[in-house]
Amino acid sequence: MALKKCAVPFEGTAEQEKALKTVIAEHKDDKGALMPVLQKAQEIYGYLPIEVQSMIASEMNIPLEKVYGVSTFYSQFSLNPKGKYRISVCLGTACYVKGSGEVFNKLQEILGIKSGEITPDGKFSLQDCRCIGACGLAPVMTINDDVYGRLTGDEKELRDILAKYND
Repeated sequence: MALKKCAVPFEGTAEQEKALKTVIAEHKDDKGALMPVLQKAQEIYGYLPIEVQSMIASEMNIPLEKVYGVSTFYSQFSLNPKGKYRISVCLGTACYVKGSGEVFNKLQEILGIKSGEITPDGKFSLQDCRCIGACGLAPVMTINDDVYGRLTGDEKELRDILAKYND
């Protein structure tokens, strides 16, 4: 099974591992416990890196392929950490018709990452989404809770917005 390594190295703590092992112990003998264990693991770590999936597989005596299959099947799970600044570009119909695809492509180029990835410094993560309910501002992107609308996809425009998050 070829798994893509995340650009940001996994840095789990002993406290996180202890919390996960406690959850696994509580569910170890329950049929169908994989989903709640994965959900709790994501709460603990913020995402499901292969190291966490391997620990779950080992502790629950489930093949890693099954853990990975469930982790990648359900959209609620993320295999990559989220950046300090989470960028989401709406690719819903109204936004897409008004050029959000170009905005998204330009952000991938500027940041050097694809959808679902994080910059190596952990600062930005990028994802596409569907309608966020701001169709009147199309095309729209959010950075955490900040909304940016009527974007043109111009590189300078996007770089100026990203520069606001230099701290």
